[in-house]
Amino acid sequence: MQSVGYIVSQVVQPKHTVADVLNLEVDHLQEIAHASWNARALHAIRKCRTKALGGHLDWSIACKKLHLQFNSCRNRHCTTCQGHKQHLWIAARSQELLSVPYFHVVFTLPDTLNSIALRYPQVLYKILFDSVWETLTAFGNNPKHLGAKLGMIAVLHTWGQNLSLHPHLHCIVPKGGVSKAGFWKKGKGKDDFLFSVKAMSDKYRGLFVAKLRKALPELPQSLYDGLFKKKWVVYAKPPFGKPEHVIEYLGRYTHKIAISNHRILAIDKAKREVDFSLKDYKKGGQKTRLTLTSKEFIRRFQLHILPKGFTRIRHYGFLSSSWKKDKLPLLQRQLADKDLLAIETVVIQEKSLHRICPSCKKGALITLFTFDSRGPPKNYQQTIKRKLLKFKI
Repeated sequence: MQSVGYIVSQVVQPKHTVADVLNLEVDHLQEIAHASWNARALHAIRKCRTKALGGHLDWSIACKKLHLQFNSCRNRHCTTCQGHKQHLWIAARSQELLSVPYFHVVFTLPDTLNSIALRYPQVLYKILFDSVWETLTAFGNNPKHLGAKLGMIAVLHTWGQNLSLHPHLHCIVPKGGVSKAGFWKKGKGKDDFLFSVKAMSDKYRGLFVAKLRKALPELPQSLYDGLFKKKWVVYAKPPFGKPEHVIEYLGRYTHKIAISNHRILAIDKAKREVDFSLKDYKKGGQKTRLTLTSKEFIRRFQLHILPKGFTRIRHYGFLSSSWKKDKLPLLQRQLADKDLLAIETVVIQEKSLHRICPSCKKGALITLFTFDSRGPPKNYQQTIKRKLLKFKI
């Protein structure tokens, strides 16, 4: 048996992280956060993959190396915890693809509602999901437009490029629906979308305002007057060329968070300032940079921490969980396509690096023991030897 030692496993990390910014204001996170749940999330992200959360010693079956790995916070708003979850989610969705064109539709909310989103996030975001699906369902069920049951995957994003509050829903909608008899019905619309985007905007606004009135009757009439003066933006991007493009899109958007670590360009600890990159869509997506104080950066970042238990990725219609088990496979067989099957095989065979040796990228990892924030015990070498003998390694 080789001499026992361990390697601290590390993936190539960006130069700066959100956690670095949080650590600058560690004593002020409670006062910066506008809710106790937000403060808890900020502290979890700050401690992610550090000694504070404990860790585990793993043994690589292939290259016979020990790896010390600190635990992840597993918070869905953490910049370093989404990779594995994203991979599993996309692999599952690849099983549900249909050999039809898919549209990407975005439903936005006017900034008049930002203050309501901060006070009642759970209520407002639920109304957003419900209003969007009811809008699409109303058009889909209408025989003049389609006369069939639609399907939709919706992903909630709440941020703009500068980390300001900008709630909007990204929706993936197949071009067509399922008839009452259970057969696929191709969409009648042109390549821009199934239905008129302008007509959908008006319907969406009406449904949203009606639901908001019912849910929060105490809101002033002046707010509603302002909502009807604002433009409610709904836009549809060109359809995806092939089903694999849907997978590529889902990979970018489903587990995306307010800002990724690689966008943080510099942190000035003396001035307590953060410099990060962004795209200016008013200038055609031109790349620029913005400097904020660390407190302002954190204040904006925590605006996008969702309420506890709130589901930000939802499935509707023939893509809902009630359909997937029995009816969706039948629909896939109706629309069977060789190219689609090839795509599914590629996605399924793609391997996640989760629980794979970070050194050789081949061998699976066996956890020998775990430890808390105090670190591995002093006699960890003897414990490792006993474990390896037990596994007959």
